[in-house]
Amino acid sequence: MIQRMRGPSLAQTLLQAVDSLRQLGRRALLALLGIMVGSTAIVALLNIGHSAAEQVMRMFKDMGTDVLVVTFPVTGAQPRALPRTLDAGALEQAVPGIRHAAPLSVYNVPLRFAGRTTALRIVGTTADLADAMNLRMARGRFLSPFDRDATFAVVGAQAALALGSPAQPLVVGDALQIGGYLYQVIGITRGMKGNPLIPVDADRSVIVPIEGVHRLFPKPELGAILAKAKPLADLPETASALREYVMTQVPGREVQVDIPQQLIDGLKRQSRTFSYMLAGLGAIALLVGGVGVMNVMLMSVFERRREIGLRLALGATRRDIRRLFLAEAGLLALAGAALGAVFGVGAAYAFARFSDWQFVLAPASLPLGMGTSLLTGLFFGWYPAIAAARLEPVQALRDA
Repeated sequence: MIQRMRGPSLAQTLLQAVDSLRQLGRRALLALLGIMVGSTAIVALLNIGHSAAEQVMRMFKDMGTDVLVVTFPVTGAQPRALPRTLDAGALEQAVPGIRHAAPLSVYNVPLRFAGRTTALRIVGTTADLADAMNLRMARGRFLSPFDRDATFAVVGAQAALALGSPAQPLVVGDALQIGGYLYQVIGITRGMKGNPLIPVDADRSVIVPIEGVHRLFPKPELGAILAKAKPLADLPETASALREYVMTQVPGREVQVDIPQQLIDGLKRQSRTFSYMLAGLGAIALLVGGVGVMNVMLMSVFERRREIGLRLALGATRRDIRRLFLAEAGLLALAGAALGAVFGVGAAYAFARFSDWQFVLAPASLPLGMGTSLLTGLFFGWYPAIAAARLEPVQALRDA
């Protein structure tokens, strides 16, 4: 009984594919570069988008995502005046989900210290602002409930640098001239990053008791309310209850309650969608690389007709020829995908460092980038492999 000869093993096929690609020279290198560029684009853009989303979350980590911001949008030509302040204690009792609440009255005003005038933001508020914003003191203390009628001021870290000088830095106990009054500095806060969802930047402000703001401005008004929810409170439900209560205190005015967590979730979804859109652009570059692989493989089939005819005449099966050319396309795609993954991660890391972000590797970036690159190479290498396997030995040898 005549036994059918077995074809080359996988290792032999791969070695032959490597030798064939080496003979292709620059053409194989150009096809590899096309796959590498597409893989680099997908991996880099997915990681940049993921790092951006993580940066957004990190921005609000120190302050927490359980904060609610109440603002009063202006509607109509002559909106009704707002009160000077709001009883935070009554608000906390009326809305069970609220742990801390601090009314805010914000104004820009020039301050004078050590013979220099500096324009800074004055924030009138209560002692609960420290807990609502997780403020930490570098020196001194924050406002207390007993400071309601006192001319005390707490200065933000950046504001203290702006007011002071190397020769005379601002320290606890110094006096600031605000309007016609001298305010004693009782504390300086630690530096903290600003939060775009919060209507006050404590780091660059001077904080005073809200009850005394009428000394500086003839008709001060409540500008916003910052509230911190209890740990297990339902934020949407608490926000609704908070809005209903505040509306009873400011009749005739529109009340808006923003929840940073909802905005953060929306930003994350937008960032993820944007990342996938950019990855789609990378996929277009990958398709161009795939077309390059197909062109190189088709030219290789045309130039190696004599070799293909000899292999078929000496006993190679059409399956062996197909496997050989698929192995060549797969090796090109695999090498391009691996190099693209390395350069993609490197490009994303460099972008994050340049943007002053913390780089966070997207878990799906490497499998998605390398997987799509490999599949693209095999997909575009399938037709040349089929074309090579369909050659007739006699015709191939005659045309060679």
